Amino acid sequence: MSIPYESGGRSRQKQRTRDALVAAARSMVAAGVTPTIEQAAAAAEVSRPTAYRYFPNQRALLSAAHPETAAVSLLPADPPTDVSERLAAVIDAFITVVVETEDQQRTMLRLALEADPTERAALPLRQGRAIGWIEEALAPLHDELPAESVHRLAIAIRSAVGIEALSWLLDVAKLPHGEAVRVMKWSAQSLLAATLAGSPPPLGDRIE
Repeated sequence: MSIPYESGGRSRQKQRTRDALVAAARSMVAAGVTPTIEQAAAAAEVSRPTAYRYFPNQRALLSAAHPETAAVSLLPADPPTDVSERLAAVIDAFITVVVETEDQQRTMLRLALEADPTERAALPLRQGRAIGWIEEALAPLHDELPAESVHRLAIAIRSAVGIEALSWLLDVAKLPHGEAVRVMKWSAQSLLAATLAGSPPPLGDRIE
């Protein structure tokens, strides 16, 4: 297994260099630029050969610059017990991240659509973290529904929120940002309400 360049000797200095490259890339993406490694290196005042030691290609750089939170949970410190309130808290936090980092999120969405299957699986946008956050919000449903039904509901809700949904609502439906956010939040709660009313998402056929 290969060892990341920054894990070798002088690790603190290397980490600072890597952080500078990532910060430069994030700044440029936020400004609407999809930076090359050369551009990020220039902005970070790092030599081109050094930058390539950390990031062998542009996709690796942009993946590292992805803004999505590394949090293991989006629930507040003292989460509510009501499943609707739990879901609202998680969706509010998730959508806030997406809206505040929309340019970076759009870049990662484009990369995820363009990448080959192997590269796509490694991108942060395709790690399924948001599904886990939503599923945690839905935890009280495990007393009423099979685990697979709760998981499918989390998937359905994730399909209605996030950068994919936001991009469609803004670019295709032509909604203003505020209305797009309200639609996503409404969709999440409507899917939950349908499930609570006895219409959970359909389960797919399993292939053994």
